[in-house]
Order: sequence, then C-alpha cells, then structure tokens
Amino acid sequence: MPEGITKQAEAVQSLWNGSWIAALATGAVVWGLILWSAAFHRKRKNSAELPPQVRYNLPIEMLYTIVPLIMVSVLFYFTARDQNYINEMSATPDVKVKVEGFQWSWRFTTEVGGKQVQVIGRPADSYMAAEAPELKLPVGKRIEFDLVSPDVIHSFWVPAFQFKRDVIPGVQNKFQVETLEKPGTYAGRCAELCGVDHSRMLFRVKLVSQAEFDQYIASQAGAQ
Repeated sequence: MPEGITKQAEAVQSLWNGSWIAALATGAVVWGLILWSAAFHRKRKNSAELPPQVRYNLPIEMLYTIVPLIMVSVLFYFTARDQNYINEMSATPDVKVKVEGFQWSWRFTTEVGGKQVQVIGRPADSYMAAEAPELKLPVGKRIEFDLVSPDVIHSFWVPAFQFKRDVIPGVQNKFQVETLEKPGTYAGRCAELCGVDHSRMLFRVKLVSQAEFDQYIASQAGAQ
C-alpha cells in the first residue's frame, strides 16, 4: 500500500498489517498440520493396517472451535475500533470540500473562513495533466469531504488516504481526515466504473503549508 498521508490512513495501515500477520500465522499452522498429517499419518506401503482412526476427541474439537472464535473476535474488535475512528465527524473541521463527481471529471469547492474556491476538471490522461483538477489542502488540518453526484455512481479515491468512498446520486456521503505533515502531490481517481471515460477521471491532491494554503485561498477567492 502507498504511504499514508492522513491519521486515518495510519489506522488502516495498522489494521492491514495486523490482518496479514494473522492470516500468515493461520496459514502456516494449517499448512503445517496438513503436511504433518500427510507425512506421518499416511497408509504405509505394503501394509494392510490402516493408520489410527481418531473420532470424538473432545479436547481437539474444543481447540479447533475456540481458537478460531478467539481469532475472529480479535479481528472484529480491531476492525470495529478502527472503522469507528475513521468514521468520526468533528462539528468544526478546519476546511470543507464539496466533491462533485460527474461524467467524467470532478468539481471541487473548497470552503474555509467564509471564502470559497472552485476548481473544475476535464477528462485527463494523467493525474498531473493540466486538465486534471488539483485539490489543494493544508497539512496538519482536519478536512471534511461532502460527496455528491448529478449522474451515476462514482467513487472518490486517493490511494494515499488508503480508503475510498462512493459518490452516489441522491445520497449525501461525508467523511473527514486529518492530514499529516507530508507536503506533496498525490494521485486521485474514480474507483467505480462509470462510463466511457472512467479511466480518465483523474485528479490530484496537493498538500501544502498553512501559509501557502491561505495565500492560495485569498488569491483564488478574490479572482472568482
């Protein structure tokens, strides 16, 4: 997975790593038992005697029932904990962004301090192309995204956020992230097949310092 640029992405990365560790450990145990059984409990060549037949072994049955239940419970706990954290909404975000996904680009309306800046894109062949809209955000701030669509289902995906949210006509979908101190330009795209130019529905997120962001808002809001 790409390096995360939000605190929520750090939670997703931690959950992802833990799930992989649990899956690999489970796989190692299962494959180990399969190989051990195949090697030491197979029918011997030139022997009419069957290997020992074990049935109704209560300790073993309890073991392979209780251990998976514990594993699933632990995974459920951490998943629910991180999901609740990711879905937390503050009543006072630092910046609000209305994200409108349409066939086949994006319209971003950034609102902060009573000022609004709107950026509209066009289908692009690269997220760095001039046609791709750029969403400029400050580092170290809480950002709220309000997702809307006038036509079909889209999906707002910034891989560096490490999760995506669908943009559904008639459904208001909101989420918030806290950006880290990681200035840079990051790719974004639609992650829901939405028509002919779906693959060209690209954009970029640029994290900048608070001073640069304030200057950007002041200059663009005045121009618009």
